Amino acid sequence: MSGVAPAEFPPPVEPTEEFVGSITDPEDERIEVGVAIVGGGPAGLACAIRIMQLLEDEPELAESLGEVPVALIEKGKTPGAHTLSGANMRPSAMRELFPDLDPSEWPVYQEVEKDAVYLLTKKAALPLKPMPPNFRNHGNYVTSVAKLSRFLNDKAEEAGVYVLPETAATKLLVEDRVVVGVRSGDKGRDREGKELGNFEPGSDLVAKATVLAEGTAGHLTGAALDYFDLHGHLPQRWELGVKEVWKVQKPLDRVIHTMGWPLRKGAKWNEFGGSFIYPMGEDKICIGMVCGLDYTDATFSVHDALQQLKTHQFVSKLIEGGEREAWGAKTIPSGGYWSMPRKLAVPGMVIAGDSATMVNIPELKGIHYAMHAGMYAAEEIVAALKRDEVDFSAYDERVRNSVIGKDLYKWRNGRQPFSKGFFVGGAIASAMTITQGFFPGGMWKQVPDAEEEMVLGGAGDSYPKPDGKLTFDKLSSVFASGNATRDDAPNHVRIQRHVPREVAQTWVSMCPAQVYEIPEDQQGNGAAEVDLNIVPSNCVQCGAITAKGGRLTPPEGGDGPLYTEV
Repeated sequence: MSGVAPAEFPPPVEPTEEFVGSITDPEDERIEVGVAIVGGGPAGLACAIRIMQLLEDEPELAESLGEVPVALIEKGKTPGAHTLSGANMRPSAMRELFPDLDPSEWPVYQEVEKDAVYLLTKKAALPLKPMPPNFRNHGNYVTSVAKLSRFLNDKAEEAGVYVLPETAATKLLVEDRVVVGVRSGDKGRDREGKELGNFEPGSDLVAKATVLAEGTAGHLTGAALDYFDLHGHLPQRWELGVKEVWKVQKPLDRVIHTMGWPLRKGAKWNEFGGSFIYPMGEDKICIGMVCGLDYTDATFSVHDALQQLKTHQFVSKLIEGGEREAWGAKTIPSGGYWSMPRKLAVPGMVIAGDSATMVNIPELKGIHYAMHAGMYAAEEIVAALKRDEVDFSAYDERVRNSVIGKDLYKWRNGRQPFSKGFFVGGAIASAMTITQGFFPGGMWKQVPDAEEEMVLGGAGDSYPKPDGKLTFDKLSSVFASGNATRDDAPNHVRIQRHVPREVAQTWVSMCPAQVYEIPEDQQGNGAAEVDLNIVPSNCVQCGAITAKGGRLTPPEGGDGPLYTEV
């Protein structure tokens, strides 16, 4: 059965023309800062904190950076509002950044003492023993990235970082091929772009160094990769994770991962992924489903696969008598080592964290890489600015020779084999695990998620009908994310609006927040091409549309979800 690739219908956007430009504000209206950091997640905040730590011993440099030595720009209502992850965090970065802070004071729920992996069939849960070594988490800490980011934000502000929440960085400022800062987006426009009574124009934030730590599918990162030709050896790929937090009656004493059902095992559907179930203290657990966006069934939905997972007796028993408290969704860069930018630094700018593909998919790790990268960036930026230079290339070399580069290289081909199906991919991945990545070696090819041909395969026919107790629809889940975007906010999603039915259904099913809709009168009319309506106020900034053929741009500052524990 032939299908249609979303990439054949690219979004109406020219990133290097729209999102890269020169300084436009008069000199007396610009915001002058020393270092501008875009993104209030672990990478950006660790970078900001580390710079302030270093400046304590560099008074001359601190003075030369002006009244605002470090400014951090975050598009959410607060740092952490748009960040989401599992997460089992390796403690190395926290120990390095806060050597005098006891783990009891960290923003974590508990240290991992027990863990288990299960292969699910429709009716059974089969424990895998011995456990695959890449799933072992003993000594790691269960946390929430939203919670961690709020903690790091407090530490950054205590250190003197100027945090600008509810501020979207919409344009990269470049002069003579040197990055000189970013421009913030306008506020107070209606859906058509007209100025409202509370309109505030954006501003140029001019900096001696700019750090892009936007997280997954970063807006300015994407523009910078195009403008400076930094794309990796292989195209990027993404997973989409959907997560719920439940208040439960019985505590969970271990970290659990599952593979298998409800995902189909055949290579035809390319459904790679699994679930995670983590304890969050005595009375809460989180349940999440993560799936690769290289799947081929236009009716497949990660959100609905998570709802289906919860109907399995193994999972439903864990939340029996409980109540859902929160929900969220986010993409994860999964291209691995070969998809990392060819350079992590250009004059005036560095890229850190998920923006630079610093995620180890086989081991489900990324937080400590992001924080380490932020600290490395801080140290190399300070060293360069002391020499009155904007050449930060030492950062690139440092990352690649660090635990980040070494770990990602070891697992450089860990994701690609699963395009051959669950069993063949699992066998090849096992060989890689046993040989620490040496066999099979080389560079396994991969194509962008949007180039996979989509067909109407029927996955959606098996999803449970939401009951509002165990299983939930997308709209109620958006409410559970804390999203309070106004209905007349400008549209920040770029897609073609008249496309083949397979492409339209892909976007409708994929989006966990019901942003895309096929008009009711076209849903069953049999037409080969259909229209699409967009409800941008539902968007939770997951980034999936960028992976699967569209382009997400920043919303108005402060819009989107307000994650607290997911």
